Amino acid sequence: LYVTGPNSAAALDGSTGRRLWQWKRQIPPDYRSIGFGRTNRGPAVLDDTLYVTTLDCYLVALDLKTGSERWATKVADYKAGYSLTVAPLAIRGKIVLGTSGGEAGIRGFVDAYDAKTGKQAWRFWTIPGVGEPGHETWTGDAWKTGGGSAWVTGAYDAELNLVYWGIGNAGPDWNGDARPGDNLYTCSLVALDADTGKRRWHFQFTPHDTHDWDATHVPVLIDAEVG
Repeated sequence: LYVTGPNSAAALDGSTGRRLWQWKRQIPPDYRSIGFGRTNRGPAVLDDTLYVTTLDCYLVALDLKTGSERWATKVADYKAGYSLTVAPLAIRGKIVLGTSGGEAGIRGFVDAYDAKTGKQAWRFWTIPGVGEPGHETWTGDAWKTGGGSAWVTGAYDAELNLVYWGIGNAGPDWNGDARPGDNLYTCSLVALDADTGKRRWHFQFTPHDTHDWDATHVPVLIDAEVG
């Protein structure tokens, strides 16, 4: 099983290399990406289903044996600058993903969807809105287009039932004059309750980033003695 490119996937026979099936979704002719190429970082597998994301912002569930489409859920509007290039994360009955588009004036998020139905389970806005913790780190309406994309796959701790996800740069990225403040939760690692999407904690590596440094590395979970 593999992703053959943006908006496409296929399955090969492991013993012969023969292609078993191929799936492809047409990229809309008016699709435009800003700040990244047309790419996809891979699929997720849970039970008998393959999950892929598309550039035009759909999460698609495919039958592992046949490649037939079981459901396709619209995650966001690509016309507003959003895109999906992330490899989804499959956890207990949920598929978790983040969005691309931090250079296109988006307000980023991390989403979870029911693995069987495609229904949205929760959304964590990586740029907090009015009344949400962290909103005070933005000035005026800058949060509405604050960036904070999350295009690299996170990690899951089954024992703590936490999803860890790295968040990208603030927008606009190189010039912070229009967004005074620390600009949470950009350039941060966030720990989210896997059942609800509620933030348990965060650590911001680069407050008010103006160098496009991001914090989107795949989190690596270890058990170790400290000190």
